[in-house]
Amino acid sequence: MISADLVVEGCRQLVTCRGPIPKRRSALQEVGLAEKAWVASSKGEIVFIGKEKEFRHSVRPGRGAARLDAGALVGLPGFVDSHTHLPFAGNRVEEFRLRIQGHTYLELAAKGMGIQTTVKATRRATKGDLLALSLARLDRMMLCGATTVEAKSGYGLNLKDEIKQLEALKEAARRHPMDIVPTFMGAHDIPKEYKTRKGEYIRLLIDKIMPEVSRRKLAEFFDIFCEKGVYSVEETRRLVEAAKRAGFQIRIHADEFSPLGGAELAAEVGAASADHLISITEKGIRSLSRSETAVTLLPSVSFFLMLEKRAPARRLIDAGAALNLASDFNPGSSMVGSMLFVMQLGVYLLKLSVEEAINAVTANAAYALRRQESVGSLEVGKKMDMLLCDVPGYASLAYELGWNPIRHVVKNGRVVVRDGRIMGT
Repeated sequence: MISADLVVEGCRQLVTCRGPIPKRRSALQEVGLAEKAWVASSKGEIVFIGKEKEFRHSVRPGRGAARLDAGALVGLPGFVDSHTHLPFAGNRVEEFRLRIQGHTYLELAAKGMGIQTTVKATRRATKGDLLALSLARLDRMMLCGATTVEAKSGYGLNLKDEIKQLEALKEAARRHPMDIVPTFMGAHDIPKEYKTRKGEYIRLLIDKIMPEVSRRKLAEFFDIFCEKGVYSVEETRRLVEAAKRAGFQIRIHADEFSPLGGAELAAEVGAASADHLISITEKGIRSLSRSETAVTLLPSVSFFLMLEKRAPARRLIDAGAALNLASDFNPGSSMVGSMLFVMQLGVYLLKLSVEEAINAVTANAAYALRRQESVGSLEVGKKMDMLLCDVPGYASLAYELGWNPIRHVVKNGRVVVRDGRIMGT
């Protein structure tokens, strides 16, 4: 008999997202649907998925095992948010007001607003401040279904404050039930004090900041903003090569506002992910589709910045790209922390099917973080990260808008949200 310490009883529908990962082309339509399915886990790992009769014959729940009645609920994997800028201080509400009046994100950045505003606030904040802010945001994200999140530094832009952000993330990961995947993004912008000495800042990143972050084991990935007025393709290549030597995996903010060729570079250097891609070229699409680099689209940016232009999701899927969706949670271009809403935007803005959108925030998002062996789908042997939603069928997750149908959240086999409330609060 299989022992279990958590049993989810009889899901009306169970969306497993099982199958080879990453999912490409037509495979993105396959969600591995089961009905009236039971799921059991032990010590945080899924040990059984099947019908009640089989469960009764093969699983023995331990004394005190937790149980969730899912007879009227839809189950699916916990959402994976593969792109956030979680640990920051301050806000950019005034910038938001100016954008409503017609000013663009790049115009405001050229006037010294944008990322530099958040850098100033984050440098002033203590590590304790950033920790408290991050924990509160993680709670809200978890209520909206996220169980694994990537989180970047990049609002320090010097050794002391980049380390401060990453140490706040490390402590948040220790305290919070969600899994946090840390990314060092000291190449998010050029700090004001180096605006006329970009070369010196690049050398500082390569010679001092990057090695120290690596030595302290504070980040798994390195990310960089390859964009006009920030880092050119050649500067990006130089920094990426240094980051790889320092032991980091690579992510690249590519072709967001300008078609510089960041997508092609991401494929060339074997980046784990190329993100944004609103301005990607056909050559970039071909390059990424022939590579193992994940394509991370951020529809909440087009929504939040009120852009008419969106990333060409359908062309990317048809070409065979490993597409996923993420929130880009940050104070300037996407103050959106709900992966449920991101999934919905994938349908409404990017014209994905519901099935494609679900796979894009679960299985393929796990692949973008190179976590597909442990999260992103409900399969025996993987982590018990599961959502139970009060909807008549999984399509209603995109059809019903403006409220949160996620009733229960299970993380690592533990019920962390029950009846819409975080356990222990």
